[in-house]
Amino acid sequence: MNYRYATLKDCPLLAILNGQLIRDEGHRNPMTVEELEERMRRWLKDEYKAVLFEDGGEIVAYALFTERKGDIYLRQFYVVPHRRRQGIGTTAMQALQSEVFPPGKRITVEVLVGNHAAIGFWKHIGFHEYSLVMEMLPEDASTSETRTP
Repeated sequence: MNYRYATLKDCPLLAILNGQLIRDEGHRNPMTVEELEERMRRWLKDEYKAVLFEDGGEIVAYALFTERKGDIYLRQFYVVPHRRRQGIGTTAMQALQSEVFPPGKRITVEVLVGNHAAIGFWKHIGFHEYSLVMEMLPEDASTSETRTP
């Protein structure tokens, strides 16, 4: 498997992959592919970098990340569905850690709590739970009871 840094010319492809990621993980993001492409273009012009992973002439995964003061924030990581469970994700993460990311930096990734396959993958390669973000949607607030401990 080979990898290369994405350029602005890759934004249409990255937008399609990002749309698949959104759908696969069950995210509520309603953006169209065109909106995702424009957002990706902004991100790559500013603070983010993307890496595309290729195997046999086919794009099989991508990663979108930014380096912050104390860590690498891995905003998006995606393996195409028909290539999952073949070691692509593990190999891609090993390449990122050994060849792309600066050594000695903490890597953070956010995972939706309902995305059990992704949670299993991240734990399998050595990530640990650190925090849990909770939310109350407006429709939840109108039906919730006030409880006292």
